[in-house]
This record gives sequence, structure tokens and C-alpha cells, in this order.
Amino acid sequence: MLILALDTCLGACSAAVVRGEQTLAAISEPMSRGHQERLAPMVREVMAEVQAPFAAVDRIGVTVGPGSFTGLRVGLAFAKGLGLALGRPVVGVGVLHALAKAAAPQGPAAAAIDAGRGRVYLQLFESAEPVGAPEVLDLDEALAKLVQSFPAGEFTLCGPGAAMLSPTWPAAQVVQAEAPDPVVVAHLAAAGPPGPATPLYLRPPDAIPKAQRRV
Repeated sequence: MLILALDTCLGACSAAVVRGEQTLAAISEPMSRGHQERLAPMVREVMAEVQAPFAAVDRIGVTVGPGSFTGLRVGLAFAKGLGLALGRPVVGVGVLHALAKAAAPQGPAAAAIDAGRGRVYLQLFESAEPVGAPEVLDLDEALAKLVQSFPAGEFTLCGPGAAMLSPTWPAAQVVQAEAPDPVVVAHLAAAGPPGPATPLYLRPPDAIPKAQRRV
């Protein structure tokens, strides 16, 4: 099965093409903005490297959050549009799941992303399988959850929000990846149910449309 995977949720724009355990092409470029302009050319580049037509793609995987609201929508809209044009299923992959899968394929782990305003997106894992749903927590709440879940302090703490929590955990293995690996996103998409891919919003956006603001 040929999988095209995309990620635009955090501080990178990434695409990969994977068949089984074989990585055929992968590109990841750090960026805080400009995902919309870069994504389509990047997808064309990885497909050209594979020398396969888009019709050869069996499934499209895309990260669905949590992360940047703008970036999330860019990737999801592109994946859904391409899936509709090709008649292929689009599979949503959680960003925290992809981070944990890359950092800690075995053993206990917590994946964290800075959610702004002293908060983190947090999810716990055991051998890269979710233990509970992702949450948005104040730092004190997140630390309390980690104390309760990992009293010995021996676990993997990963993701771009790891530095916000790591000073309290000298025994933890810290892996501060800034964005998901698109190859890992592809593997999770291959194993996941074929849709529908829906955005994972854990908090309201900071920017509120004028029509929704109170006068």
C-alpha cells in the first residue's frame, strides 16, 4: 500500500511517501508560516522522487492536531481535496500520537506541545498506544497528571512542549522534536481506520472573527 503523508500542524511543513516499511521519499522543512504556499510543491516533489503518478497513492495520511489552527486547516483541506480528486481515503493522525510513536515505540511516554498562555497539550502513551485522550492543561495540572501517572519519574517526555515540563523530571528521557516525522505519520495512517479525518481542536482559537465578538 502506497501512503502519502502530510504534516503542517506545528513548526514544519512535511511530506513523505511510504510503501510498507520502505520510505520512498520524505521532506521536512522548518517553518512557522507559509505552509499553504509550500505544501503543494512539496507533495509534487516527493511524488516526482518516487516516480509514481498520484493515481498510485492508496491512502493519504494527514495530521489533524492539536497544533496551529491555520497550519492544521491547510494540511487537512489539502489532504481532503486530493483524496476527493483521487477517490482515495484520508486518514487523520494525532500529532501527539505521531510524536510519541517516533520518540518512544516501547515503554511509557508523555507527549507535550506548548498551547500558549502557560498551557500544554498533553497525552500519555504506553508503547506508542494512547492511554486516554489528549488534553489541554495548565502547567500545574500537567505536572500533577505526570506525577500521578509516573510516580518513579521514569518515562519518555517528548514533543516541542517537553522543555516546559522537563525540569521537574531528571529521570525522564527528554526528546524535544519540534514536529512529527512524516514517515511516522504514514505508518500510523496505514494502520488506522480510513476516515473521516476531522480536526482535533482542544481549545478555541486566539483570534475570534469580528462577527463573533461581543460589542
